[in-house]
Amino acid sequence: MRPDIYLIYLLLRLFGLLPLRVLHGIGAGIGRFSLWCGSRTAHNTSVNLRIARPGQGDAAHAELLRVAMMESGKSATEIAKIWGSDAERTLEMVREVRGEALFDAALAAGKGVIIAAPHLGCWELLNYWLCRKTPMAILYRPPRIAAVEALLRKVRGGLAPEQVRAEGAGVRTLYKRLAAGGTVGILPDQKPREGDGEFAPFFGREALTMVLLPRLAARTGATVLFAFAERLPNGEGYRIHLLPAPEGLADADLAVACPALNRGVENCVELAFAQYQWHYKRYTANDRTSPYDVQKR
Repeated sequence: MRPDIYLIYLLLRLFGLLPLRVLHGIGAGIGRFSLWCGSRTAHNTSVNLRIARPGQGDAAHAELLRVAMMESGKSATEIAKIWGSDAERTLEMVREVRGEALFDAALAAGKGVIIAAPHLGCWELLNYWLCRKTPMAILYRPPRIAAVEALLRKVRGGLAPEQVRAEGAGVRTLYKRLAAGGTVGILPDQKPREGDGEFAPFFGREALTMVLLPRLAARTGATVLFAFAERLPNGEGYRIHLLPAPEGLADADLAVACPALNRGVENCVELAFAQYQWHYKRYTANDRTSPYDVQKR
């Protein structure tokens, strides 16, 4: 591990000693400051919230934006607790699990399980919880700085999932794992590259949507479950949610499957609305007007 990356690891361990309540307080402060500064993150969040809650008045929108920015800050600072502590000790912060029977039944069926985990709540803690239940592979894009991969392996320890690159060989690995009855995890709201997705409604507006997950489900017959780790108030810990996939997600017709995929993400988001990664520019595409540019003028 490079010296500078190892220093980051030591800092994570140091800040991980702080109570979760304190880390969330720091994160909430960062979020409020970013909003006060009129940052690009705050702007994108505001645009997305206007799209998702179109009938909301200005006062209600301002309050939701404030809370969403605070939750965004918490998602950054809580990483010190997740990555700076032992994985098994970190899992002690899980206070409740809703829908675990769905996961147990899917594993017992032996037909493979696809976990669709949106950018919602604390997805790193969700990874730990899932990997304690069963070995798992996750589809990912390599970090821009290659040395960060060594840090990820170090902090995740024995509960690290197998990381499969989002490329041809990696996708074939996912098919093989599912065919053998294994479990894979995919971010269902990750915007695909141009030409690799289909447009489908997401909170009432067309968004470029991945086709890989529906195709995996259609071709393997694996069970699809949506999952996320909800952040509880006052640093009290987390609640794991597992939800069934909407009807039609495994349809061979992508015009049916992709809207179902987005409905699954929406179902999760509605349970912890402010904890979604609302600053993500989901509604952009090369051939379409960006709402982020239009609303900023």
